[in-house]
Order: sequence, then C-alpha cells, then structure tokens
Amino acid sequence: MAKNNSFVFITLSVVAWIIFAGLCVEAGGLVVNFIFSLYKPEFVQNLYQKLDLSEMYAQSKWAFFSIYSFILVISILKAYLFYIVSMLVTSLDMSKPFNSFVSKQITQISYFTLSIGLLSYLARQTAEKLQHQGYEIDQLAQFWVDSQAFILMAAIVYVIASIFKKGLEIQNENDLTV
Repeated sequence: MAKNNSFVFITLSVVAWIIFAGLCVEAGGLVVNFIFSLYKPEFVQNLYQKLDLSEMYAQSKWAFFSIYSFILVISILKAYLFYIVSMLVTSLDMSKPFNSFVSKQITQISYFTLSIGLLSYLARQTAEKLQHQGYEIDQLAQFWVDSQAFILMAAIVYVIASIFKKGLEIQNENDLTV
C-alpha cells in the first residue's frame, strides 16, 4: 500500500509541475503578445495563440487594456495556483499530513481558486458588455469559460482546508496530552 501511495504522489507531483510549466508558458506568451500588440501590432497574428486585439485597441484603448488585464491576471493566477499545488504535493508528508504548512497551502489554494473564478466571471461580464457595444470578442471566451467551475472548486477546497485546520488542532491537542 505504501508503494502505491508513493507512486500516486510522485505521479501527481510530476503532473502538477507539468501543468505549472504549461501555464507559465501560456502566461509568458500572453505577456509577449501584449507587449508586441502595443509596439508591433503587425506581428501579433504570428505570436502565441494569435490573440490579435489590435482592432479593439484602435477602437478603445480602455477596452483593450481592461480585457488584456483580465487575461494576464487570470493566466498568472492560474500559474501561481499550480505552483502552490506543486509545492504542496511535493512536500506532503503522509506520515503526518496534518501540519501547518499543508493547512496554509490548502487555504491559499482555495483563496486563489476563488479569485480566479470571480475575476473570470467579472471578465466574462465585461466582455459581454463590450460585445453589445460592437467589439469582436469571440476569441476571448477561452480565457474565462470556466469561472463557475473555479468558484465551486474554491468552495470545496475551502471545506477541505477547514477540515485540515481542525485535524491540525486535534493532532496538536493529542500531541500535548500524550
């Protein structure tokens, strides 16, 4: 049983680090797209995900900066969320799982997940308002399509964090009484 658990945690660790690396590449690509769209808009169609918002930039700089800010912040938060997950899975000690580090990490995961969900929802609502004003936003839906899933996941992870916090309190009480 211990070998099976060890294999599962090693696999989870590798998967979490791969997802983290992929999200870092995505966030970096979006930052490069943003910079190129400001200085060399003609190259944007050749860059990462071909995210060309030059028409939006020409129509309204406010709309461009608000939408791109949402995209950048959400992608960076997702990358940082998986950094926290990677650190948690890598350093989790199954012989004593209820420790303050694990409790803090799970709580942070719930907060970042909620932040991503709320920002994604706000971005989607902003994009819909911009679409009603005549802006082309079809290529942007991929960045905030999962806002409700993140909000629900945040609630579930927060419950797990609360359970870990209570488990830590009980474990500390037992350590003091023994």
